[in-house]
Amino acid sequence: MAPKNPLPFTKMQGTGNDFIIIDNRDNTLSKEQIIGITPAICDRHFGVGGDGLIALHQAEEKDLDYTMFYRNADGSDAGMCGNGARCLARYAANLGLERELRFNVHENIYTASVDKSAHMVTLSFPMETAVEEIFVENEHYLKVPAGTEHVVKEVSIKKLQDEPLLRRAGRKIRNLSQFNPPGTNVNFIYGQDHHTIELQTYERGVEDLTLACGTGAIASGLGWHHINNGSETGKQTIEVQTKGGVLQVQFSHDGQRNTYQNIKLTGKAEFVFEGTYTL
Repeated sequence: MAPKNPLPFTKMQGTGNDFIIIDNRDNTLSKEQIIGITPAICDRHFGVGGDGLIALHQAEEKDLDYTMFYRNADGSDAGMCGNGARCLARYAANLGLERELRFNVHENIYTASVDKSAHMVTLSFPMETAVEEIFVENEHYLKVPAGTEHVVKEVSIKKLQDEPLLRRAGRKIRNLSQFNPPGTNVNFIYGQDHHTIELQTYERGVEDLTLACGTGAIASGLGWHHINNGSETGKQTIEVQTKGGVLQVQFSHDGQRNTYQNIKLTGKAEFVFEGTYTL
């Protein structure tokens, strides 16, 4: 059953990726109820509007500050959402939790560092990943797991600025049988130089281009390093320019094993407004 009373929420955005956040530490809503209301509350015409819904839950494991429960705008499970996690960390810190936070998304544990004065949050990913070159229907892609499924496609600046073209291409690639189930997020990148890229992401679950995507920025940053700087090892930084703002992707590259570790995502996380939603 859906809740009958008005639901307090906070709207936040991280480089244009916007989210509806609710404090559910008292378990007012079950996870099934949250999933059920997500498409309606995220609807941009009849609801609040957002790329997804995030619930702050009591920590499911000891020594953690909280659990993050996230759903895409259509109610599906995104796996991990980097910009959403950064927004939730600032939200939690604003409620009085520490500025250095540990939390879980499913079975994975993440850490976040909140700089309230600069509105910045750095998120550390507990993973090792690699870039895989693949060919699907004679097209070249980079497959880069980044807490959820991503492929990266290098394009010209002209194509990157053609949003109708990107929507058509993103929708096609996202639904290719080779990536389903569960489908993939699709990142189109243009490299300005060896350490700077422009990015547009077609997000699964939103089923459209979004102003930014945190895990997409990570996948794209690692992919660009693979393309241009694969021989460079040690600590690296890629600046990712999205339509919603700039994200920094930091990582270490192990040249012998050709893997990436110590991955961090940094960018702004800002409050937009608060309200109550009545079903």
